[in-house]
Amino acid sequence: MSKINDYLTEAGVFYMATVDGDRPRLRPLGAHMEMDDKVIFGVGDFKEVYKQMLANPNVEIVACKEGGHWMRYSGKAVFETDGKYAEAMLNGAPHLRGIYNDETGYKMMCFHIEDATAVDIVIMGEGESLI
Repeated sequence: MSKINDYLTEAGVFYMATVDGDRPRLRPLGAHMEMDDKVIFGVGDFKEVYKQMLANPNVEIVACKEGGHWMRYSGKAVFETDGKYAEAMLNGAPHLRGIYNDETGYKMMCFHIEDATAVDIVIMGEGESLI
């Protein structure tokens, strides 16, 4: 999982696709961390992305970094029930506490990806598994 987390950190912004009915939805993300041998991601409970993942947990993340490399990380989103993940995510990105707090009522929902594949691909080259 460290390879995947490091890849996402180096890329900075990455993109996650979800399914909304019969249509794909893609958005940039940045919130992630490694904890308990998992790469943990965070989304808001008030956002459509959260509702889409509850309805259909199949997701795919794509991250690009310099040198023509890009990663495809796919699987099923599994939401964490232990609040320690959201707390750790907010501790790592304190600016997010302005959004996710008791006053707004918004909650950070954390998830990891199971049944996953992760491939580092070089443009015009072969992919290498990261898992």
